[in-house]
Amino acid sequence: YRCRYCPYFSNRAPNLKMHERTHVGKPFCCRYCHRVFAERSSLENHERIHIGEKPHKCQVCQKSFWGKSHLVEHLRIHTGERPYECGVCGSAFTQKATLRKHERTHTGERPHTCETCGRSFSERCILSVHQKRHHT
Repeated sequence: YRCRYCPYFSNRAPNLKMHERTHVGKPFCCRYCHRVFAERSSLENHERIHIGEKPHKCQVCQKSFWGKSHLVEHLRIHTGERPYECGVCGSAFTQKATLRKHERTHTGERPHTCETCGRSFSERCILSVHQKRHHT
């Protein structure tokens, strides 16, 4: 089954149907904040934030998480696993996002730009601090 909008294909029709929703809209709407999602499972995971449901529990320390991926990430604290390694210096990280931030120290990339003055920053939180200090 081939997507009508991009090169994606799947050997299962339900997978294709779910994928095509990413092109034609996001029909699943959160009843609490009205954020929209392409997949029902993404909506269900999101709504857990609002109702406080945390069904994924760490068997080591009993801490609970609303998403399975958050539990998997958390377990690396206990195992010491650091699967995301910098190709430049070899530093390793538990999260892919942390590796991406680290890589900017090598590339000098500053993707977050202040719309008021044009200064750019490597991290969104640094941009936010800048805006509060200089433009409010």
